[in-house]
Amino acid sequence: MENLDSLPVEPQEPQPKDIIVDDADVFEFRQAKLPDNPFLSRGCCQPPKIYNKNESVFQHRCSKFDSYDWLKKIPVSQGMIPANVIEVRFKNNRKDYFRTPPDLEVIVGDIVAVEASPGHDIGIVSMVGEMVRFQLHRKQLSADSNDIKKVYRKARQTDIEKWIGSVEMEVSTMYRAREIADSLALLMKINDVEIQGDNTKAIFYYTAEDRVDFRELIKLMAEEFKLRIEMRQIGARQEASRLGGIGSCGRELCCATWMSDFKSVTTNAARVQQLSLNPQKLAGQCGKLKCCLNYEYDTYVDALKGFPNTEIRLKLKRGEAFHQKTDIFQKTLWYSYVDDPGNFMALPIEMVRFIIEENKKGNLPEKLEDFTNKVEKKNTFESGVVLDDLTRFDNL
Repeated sequence: MENLDSLPVEPQEPQPKDIIVDDADVFEFRQAKLPDNPFLSRGCCQPPKIYNKNESVFQHRCSKFDSYDWLKKIPVSQGMIPANVIEVRFKNNRKDYFRTPPDLEVIVGDIVAVEASPGHDIGIVSMVGEMVRFQLHRKQLSADSNDIKKVYRKARQTDIEKWIGSVEMEVSTMYRAREIADSLALLMKINDVEIQGDNTKAIFYYTAEDRVDFRELIKLMAEEFKLRIEMRQIGARQEASRLGGIGSCGRELCCATWMSDFKSVTTNAARVQQLSLNPQKLAGQCGKLKCCLNYEYDTYVDALKGFPNTEIRLKLKRGEAFHQKTDIFQKTLWYSYVDDPGNFMALPIEMVRFIIEENKKGNLPEKLEDFTNKVEKKNTFESGVVLDDLTRFDNL
């Protein structure tokens, strides 16, 4: 009889209870299986559902396109007519105002069908109530203006279904439009496409350095997509906002995460903050000056209000001294003698004012060293590599 111990043993399948799965692996697996969300450009955490109310999808969550209503919890005064104008957002940062009919009540997050040219468009209500009045006043619009279009109705099931189909077509339409533009050798870049909710019109956003004759392009795209074509030129900042990316700070671009409007940035913002005027350091992903140069600009302007004029030379018996650099938040100015520009001497702003006042009276102080105890010598180049001894580890 054959010994049973000598027979080969078939490997057994591990039971589910014996399998240990890391939570991080599960998260990565689920993320890999998640489909792309074309509605992220409209501020939605997930695509809308045709048969649901979609309240968790469109009400305020983490979208940079949301408008915060500061007057939401403040009751309306008695006798005041409620506002009949709402704010509706579409793709990216495009928003507009529409007038609601008397028998229609909407809240933030509702999907509505609004008047467009031609046909109708589908958008998401982003603001209602008294806050809209302040927005209209800020943009110098009147609630009774004929330029404000109408809200037709809350979106029906067929409207949402057609809207989803239009949004899902945008990426493929953009790629095909780029191929057509390349075949015509046009010096332009199509960055984004927005198809109207009723699938009758498409807006193509493009950037170009010079004027572009795209009449033939519009003709070919109209034949290809069977849509009404509208071309809109945008700037480099808007392009970076739509495409996204990582900045030199290591974080995602501000314009692609939380910024919803752009303010002009000038080189004066860099000068005030004592930054080196190096285009490679000051330019962002869009090739323009970084928007973050404006973040601390007002703080520096306020801090510089008490500083004396740095163009005034200090006159002393030792000789004249001129301004070299400024430490704004330490309230310190660095000066050097004209005949010895390599030695920087730090003076508090009170001492600089004192010397200037003495010069106006015709008095000449003795020397700068009497007003400072901090001196930097810049005569020779100092390098940590040069100062280190190559044999410093021999005796260890």
